[in-house]
Amino acid sequence: MSAARKGALSIGFPPIAGGAPRVLILGSLPGRKSLEMNQYYAQPQNGFWRIMDALFGAAPSLPYPQRLDRLIANRVAVWDVLAAGERSGSLDSAIVASSVVVNEFGGFFAHNVGIRLICFNGNKAAELYRRKVLPGLAPRFATLATRVLPSTSPANATVPFAAKLARWSAALGEL
Repeated sequence: MSAARKGALSIGFPPIAGGAPRVLILGSLPGRKSLEMNQYYAQPQNGFWRIMDALFGAAPSLPYPQRLDRLIANRVAVWDVLAAGERSGSLDSAIVASSVVVNEFGGFFAHNVGIRLICFNGNKAAELYRRKVLPGLAPRFATLATRVLPSTSPANATVPFAAKLARWSAALGEL
């Protein structure tokens, strides 16, 4: 096995999508802490839940099921572009390109016809979607509006939290 393929296989989570989502937030693949806790964005330094708190009252201090209920009540779905992939650690840059398996978006969009906007949590999620998902989507799904937002990951430390919050607020305010 080559050094590039020594990462552990990460298996993603099912989507969080209630009855009628209007927006889909896509990450790349759950990190180590998220996999350990079986929760989206479980790394305490990740700003995702702080942003969701400011926008929808889904505070990090709430129990995880209550946070998900808040998102669902606000018609927000959460998923990842990848269903699986190999990587060491949690950085998107460590995902082994030859190992990626994308989620099945055609069926997801067909079941969630109210989605009007896809927000990418960072550039890597957007790139993976553009390269690995978009070419295989039916035209009615391939034309959904998209926004690339600053990653909420603590690895994206060059963008201050206030700037991340402003960009996320502007994008999700379009609904």
